[in-house]
Amino acid sequence: MTLKWMAVVVAVVSATSCVTGNVVIGVLNGGQLPLAVNVLALTTTGTAVVVAVVAELQDRLNDRVSALTEFLVARLNEIEAHTGDRNAGFVEGYLLSHGQDAAVVPFGRRGRGAAER
Repeated sequence: MTLKWMAVVVAVVSATSCVTGNVVIGVLNGGQLPLAVNVLALTTTGTAVVVAVVAELQDRLNDRVSALTEFLVARLNEIEAHTGDRNAGFVEGYLLSHGQDAAVVPFGRRGRGAAER
């Protein structure tokens, strides 16, 4: 049983016991339950309702994050597959056009050296 449904059950039981207690005492004695009992029952009911709502919102947020994650993984796999094919063809074409002993050009400054500037 999830947190949401447990909170709903607690809220229903608390509200029902409060109403039932007040009705029974009212019919028998013409009064009501003590104020502390009524306040405790209403506080428990309100807290359980808030917990149930927050649990439902958290479930919805988890579902949306999961759906977004699945979408992003699928999209990144698609991009990777497309890009991998393009880069593989580029590298093979470069190697074929320059031969296997193509010169390696290091990254760095071109032109005059740093000391001349």
